[in-house]
Amino acid sequence: MDAKLIVMLTLNDVTVPNARDVFRSCRDLPVEFWGFKNVGISAEETRALLADMKAAGKVTCLEVVTYDEESCLENARMAVDLGFDYLTGTLFYPSVSEYLRDKPIRYFPFFGDVSGSPVTLRGTVEEIVADARRLVAAKAVHGLDLVAWRYADGDPVALARSVVTGAGTDVIIAGSITSEARMRLVAEIGPFAFTMGSALFDARFVPGGDFRENLKKVIGLMKTIGADGSPISAYAP
Repeated sequence: MDAKLIVMLTLNDVTVPNARDVFRSCRDLPVEFWGFKNVGISAEETRALLADMKAAGKVTCLEVVTYDEESCLENARMAVDLGFDYLTGTLFYPSVSEYLRDKPIRYFPFFGDVSGSPVTLRGTVEEIVADARRLVAAKAVHGLDLVAWRYADGDPVALARSVVTGAGTDVIIAGSITSEARMRLVAEIGPFAFTMGSALFDARFVPGGDFRENLKKVIGLMKTIGADGSPISAYAP
């Protein structure tokens, strides 16, 4: 499976209270990308968790799920000041893009009609793809953050395929990858990366298992999906 896994220390779109402990229990596992959200965690805890991730040699991601311009810009400044590698989420604002233009961070905002917590995406496939192309054409982003399985107005798989093939940039598929079947669909769609958090805390892959056990199972699946000879497209969403 070529898509990168971004492990999110979040449950139901909120960073978990024991995020540092969970990360430390898993930092030896072969996962490069780690992240968390800007809600459920203080500024002091953010600094400490980020320092742990950097000390372990991880690529770090902050996903912003608050949507007013002031909050998006404030979190963009914080992400730069603290040294995150990726800023994902936020609603797109020209002020955020302009601030980040010469900063050493990669910007992957939401697009389409995104709102709420948990995040919901609305609009037609055509409208969402057009919005993606608009941002890419303006050279305002490094990539895009797609909440495919939070899509309320149609088929999430059809949307994801259309965006990944039509946006003209790297795409992260964010959230709700809760089964081997969905992992196989992600492999078929071919995004740059996908995030996973709640599914690990909810023990969707090893029922009754802890976060580490579920993450180890996902890592094992990633090694076989697309390389085990099974037809990826035969798995239902």
